[in-house]
Amino acid sequence: MTIRRLAVFGATGDLTGRYLLPALAALRAGGHLDDRFTLTGAGREDWDGPRYRDWTAAQLERHGAGLPADARRAVTAVTDYRKADVTEAAEVAAVVAGDDPVAVYLALPPSVFPATVTALHRAGLPPGSRIVLEKPFGEDLAGAVELNRLLADLVPERAVFRVDHFLAMTTVQNVLGSRLANRVLEPIWNSTHIAEVEIVWDETLALEGRAGYYDHVGALKDMVQNHLLQLLCLVAMEPPLTLGERDLRDRKLDVLRSVRPLTDYDVAHRTRRARYTAGRCGGRDVPDYVDEEEVEAGRRTETYAEIELELDSWRWTGTRFRLRTGKALGRDRKEVAVRFRSVPHLPFGQDKDVRPNVLRFGLEPENLSLDIMATGSRAEHLAPLSLTAEMAPPALPAYGRLLLDVLAGDPALSIRGDEAEEAWRVVEPVLSAWDRDLVPMEEYPAGSDGPPPRHPAPERRDELLHPETVRPGGS
Repeated sequence: MTIRRLAVFGATGDLTGRYLLPALAALRAGGHLDDRFTLTGAGREDWDGPRYRDWTAAQLERHGAGLPADARRAVTAVTDYRKADVTEAAEVAAVVAGDDPVAVYLALPPSVFPATVTALHRAGLPPGSRIVLEKPFGEDLAGAVELNRLLADLVPERAVFRVDHFLAMTTVQNVLGSRLANRVLEPIWNSTHIAEVEIVWDETLALEGRAGYYDHVGALKDMVQNHLLQLLCLVAMEPPLTLGERDLRDRKLDVLRSVRPLTDYDVAHRTRRARYTAGRCGGRDVPDYVDEEEVEAGRRTETYAEIELELDSWRWTGTRFRLRTGKALGRDRKEVAVRFRSVPHLPFGQDKDVRPNVLRFGLEPENLSLDIMATGSRAEHLAPLSLTAEMAPPALPAYGRLLLDVLAGDPALSIRGDEAEEAWRVVEPVLSAWDRDLVPMEEYPAGSDGPPPRHPAPERRDELLHPETVRPGGS
């Protein structure tokens, strides 16, 4: 059943203005929304409908200028607004009132989710309604379990959309497409041939006005626990029978369950955290993170997180999975890099300069490349060669695809409740060890490559260090 009513809680925030409104305009331009569609925004600002429509038009002009003007006007015309405390049942009821089902999008901080879901339960929703939540889903494992319980009391699991816009990106989906549609790849997609998979989201952006949210979350919760773990699932999952909601999500859950639990020793040697200091990045001066507006230095929030994982499975035992993200770095690097093992023998008498093959899925910009070795200008002399394909622009932006799935009722690209909990189980040991300062908070100048390299982690996994004996930079 297609829903034609959308209510956005947190309707005056950056997520709504930067992503949701342009996504709706893209859906309208593509013929996916008809004249019966309506949008109701709810927020704390003391606005009325005309004031919110003015704001909507300004946001679409700023963030959706490339979309047809008539599509932007159409979205603005069907928009209304109610001032509401989204934790109060009576005010929530006024927003969702009506006989037709409604999709309620919680564009809110995760700390507000439980109170808002409780208010929705008390207010009551029309039959067939759906709930949409942005990552992170809860603030820790216990919070995710409790949030899932509250959601189960409100609507069926199939009506809960825990959205991660990374899953709707064309290149992310191409990880599966490249694997499963090409016979040349799937037979070597295992630890026998692949030494390491590096999943990276490095960006030159600093806080860009998001300190109020980011300083409470940090890089590990903001990126690794959700976005990067989802990419890990797509890279490492067994081929699903179909791309339907059950098959796809079951196989992703298998990957998360196969992640080898991290001990304190593992966390100390196989994770890193850091935050940026003052520097110059992207042609602008960036202040020390602790001096950014709305940042509290006492929270010790990291802006860089790196974690190395191993999977206990037939396919992947012996392959390292390195997940890394950082802000205010010297260059944007957003990719999944699949690094193959070296060949067992070379007849060229040339070992030092031969590089292992790397298959790269570029996320922003979207591209696909393969680094290989080939004979160069001189006979029997090897040289690196890169084969690159640029991806065609997607028909819909990532949030447009997600909203289309929400309105149509297709949860295949949303996160199931048990999957959300399992993702928290992966990072809980890291959060616990970081809270106990088993891993030092390093620093890196804004505009640099991040914290300096350190020695590789030792191979021994049975040695447990007491907190007072853990030393920065390995053993």
